[in-house]
Amino acid sequence: MSLIPFHDRDGFIWMDGKLVPWREAQVHVLTHGLHYGSCVFEGERAYGGVIYKSTEHSERLRRSAELLDFEVPFSVAEIDAAKAEVLKANGQTDAYIRPVAWRGSEMMGVSAQQNTIHLAIASWVWPSYFDPATKMKGIRLDMADYRRPDPATAPSTSKAAGLYMICTISKHRAEKKGYADALMLDWQGRVAECTGANVFFIKDGQVHTPLADCFLDGITRRTVIDLCKKRGFEVVERRIMPEELSSFNECFITGTAAEVTPVAEIGPYRFTPGNMSKTIMEDYTAEVSPKAN
Repeated sequence: MSLIPFHDRDGFIWMDGKLVPWREAQVHVLTHGLHYGSCVFEGERAYGGVIYKSTEHSERLRRSAELLDFEVPFSVAEIDAAKAEVLKANGQTDAYIRPVAWRGSEMMGVSAQQNTIHLAIASWVWPSYFDPATKMKGIRLDMADYRRPDPATAPSTSKAAGLYMICTISKHRAEKKGYADALMLDWQGRVAECTGANVFFIKDGQVHTPLADCFLDGITRRTVIDLCKKRGFEVVERRIMPEELSSFNECFITGTAAEVTPVAEIGPYRFTPGNMSKTIMEDYTAEVSPKAN
């Protein structure tokens, strides 16, 4: 991954309706989204110049904002067009796309009903985390200390920036111990998700995944569930307790950044990436390829 800081790059960022030079895409330090977390975002990938499920991501961005009690001032079609525009302006075909919407700086306090809502979209080259051979070795996950919050305490179905605070803490702690990521439990101590990816388990030819009712139901997650069903793999969405992890043979995580990545270890539990994980990984690669679109 490039070590070039994100504030000092060449290219363009779409901001509030127009392309601006990358380094000029700035916000004031007294921006509500920075101080109070009134910010939502998406993570998307383009393959061969096609942004995968662009409209689904744009729709979710607007829904996330509504859950935070603000409205993105651009339609889904306008957001889709803006993403394509910034991708073209940056001369990219295979890239990561980051739309982000936030409350501005007119009012500084918990209440900020009159603040302007801003939208920016950036894109950059961000290759897959691992090549297929490395992926099949499986990554190592730690068990996170923090849990996903009770949905009665936070808008858990929104891709809100504030919900990722404990994810950053958990991932940093895991990386310091040599792990790639951390598995988080939900507020009742059940298996939930990783810090930025959903998790799946395989046992006796069945695919098991936690019910996504207190964390984000990822677009990649839903895509993988559909791909599994097309293969004839039974998918069971249910409550999974951490003590069950010893009974599963395979495990993999899914997300826009992670795509489909097998797991070899979660804390004391061990898994062997096998044929089903490999098949699902290959099916996802085929699904997002330009030929499929």
